[in-house]
Amino acid sequence: MKCEVVAIGTELLLGQIVDTNSSYIGEQLAMVGIDSHHQTKVGDNHDRMVAVLRQALDRSDAVICCGGLGPTQDDITRAAIAEVMGVELVRDEAIVERIRTMFGSRGRSMPENNLLQADVPEGASINPAMPGTAPGLICPLQGEYDGKVIYAVPGVPWEMKQMLAEGILPDLQRRAGFTGVIQSRTLRTWGQSESGLAEQLDAEIRRLDEVGGATIAFLASGWEGLKVRITAKADTEEQVAEILADEERIVREIVGDEIVFGTDDDTMESVVLQLLRDRGKTLAVAESLTGGLIGARLTGIAGSSDVFRGGVTPYDRALKLSLLGCPDVPAVSEEMALAMAERVCVVLGADVGIAVTGVAGPATLEGNDPGDVWFATCIDGVAEAHFLKMPFDRERIRQFTCIMTLNSVRNRLLAKG
Repeated sequence: MKCEVVAIGTELLLGQIVDTNSSYIGEQLAMVGIDSHHQTKVGDNHDRMVAVLRQALDRSDAVICCGGLGPTQDDITRAAIAEVMGVELVRDEAIVERIRTMFGSRGRSMPENNLLQADVPEGASINPAMPGTAPGLICPLQGEYDGKVIYAVPGVPWEMKQMLAEGILPDLQRRAGFTGVIQSRTLRTWGQSESGLAEQLDAEIRRLDEVGGATIAFLASGWEGLKVRITAKADTEEQVAEILADEERIVREIVGDEIVFGTDDDTMESVVLQLLRDRGKTLAVAESLTGGLIGARLTGIAGSSDVFRGGVTPYDRALKLSLLGCPDVPAVSEEMALAMAERVCVVLGADVGIAVTGVAGPATLEGNDPGDVWFATCIDGVAEAHFLKMPFDRERIRQFTCIMTLNSVRNRLLAKG
């Protein structure tokens, strides 16, 4: 079973919007065992859309169209699909009423333009999920493309994701005749390059190629680290869970817990918060270079208030001395980083302190170049400092520093047991 993705919208071609929908859909297709060999972008032009859809159907069994289901004049996905199907658009009064009800629940009247969203190619059915005013479409084809299907979803990511999960993926699996279970587990890593991980896991990947059971793939995620995705296929969920658990254990033994910091939806900050919680410790941060980014990441996790005491952002050197009581030493130095980590514990009454100071650029500071960073951690009164020299732009310097610093806390907490 092959499924192609067609992203629709002139704004995608002009670079005004980044097409993250296609990559998400491709990932989800792979996770349920549906092959996807092509992804295409096309502007809001009826003839070109029809041509792209026909090309996709020539080489695939199914097509997922993303975008162009809104109520404006350039939302012409419905009409293009109807032409490919060789049918007319018909107005679905049940959809009209549903859209009208959505507007009424918000205390608004429905604009007449929204009636266009109720126009459905004859013979099509509606996706069971309809989180917004745009219904998703399931369009079976006959004639030249008999047995094939076109799906249409809105370009709004949260609407697309719900329709994909509830309507499209189950239908694709049914059409493919697959009754088993495919699941994945993602190991989140930090501190190793993609080539380094691939080298470490080379023998295991080759073993899996020979014996089957699971597959391993890598996904680079910028300053969020590298993901190692383990995918397994079996007849039951219990069998898949067993395969994934066994393979995760093997990968962790090869790579090491210093590198693997979490699984699936874990983030570095969520893992650090849980480690602190498990050990009954509280945390405070003093951020100069990162200007509050570490604190923002921590407080972005629900429930962080039970361990996160707070933070200060003494960006100006004088405030490091007056707010925290740091000694009169260079702003970007080991001495300053250590003092900030120690003093923020005292000032905010925390067991663990994080401190960051450095140069994000583009200018130098006190003889330090952009990318020169000192960060320190203090746990139960014992402080450690580390120096980084990063050849990145300002944003990446700040973001990488956040992750490196949190990872340092993680490793120290793990080492303490």
